[in-house]
Amino acid sequence: MRILNILVRRYLSLDEIDAAVSFYEALIGQKRRLAFDYPEHDLKLAQVASILFIAGTDESLAPFRATEATFMVEDLDAFAAHLPTTGSTILEAAKTVPTGRNMLVRHADGMLVEYVEHTTKHPADVMAPFD
Repeated sequence: MRILNILVRRYLSLDEIDAAVSFYEALIGQKRRLAFDYPEHDLKLAQVASILFIAGTDESLAPFRATEATFMVEDLDAFAAHLPTTGSTILEAAKTVPTGRNMLVRHADGMLVEYVEHTTKHPADVMAPFD
C-alpha cells in the first residue's frame, strides 16, 4: 500500500487552462503528463508535475472545489480497507473514472481528499520513500 504522488489542485475557468498549463510546463520544465475531457462533469483536466488543473464553469466546478488534494495510490482497494482504521471516512466509494478508479475521503483532521488509482501509471508519479 503506497501513495505514489500527491497532487495540488488548481481550479480554473475553461478559458484559463491552456495558458496555466503552458506557464507551469515552462516554469517546471516538464510537459503535461495527462490531459483529458471529463464530459460527464463538463470538466477539462491536465497534470503538470504535481499540479492537477481542473477547468470548468462555476457550476461544473462547484461539487469539486472542497476537495483539497488528490492522492495517487498504487492500490485503491488497500486504502479503502485501511483508511477507516485511521479515523477517516469514505464519503464516495471507489468508482470508475477516465483515468482508472477513485474515491472521496475525509481524513480524520477534516481534509477532503480524492484517492485515485490510475490504470496506466506514469513513471514520474512515484515519490521517493523516506528512510
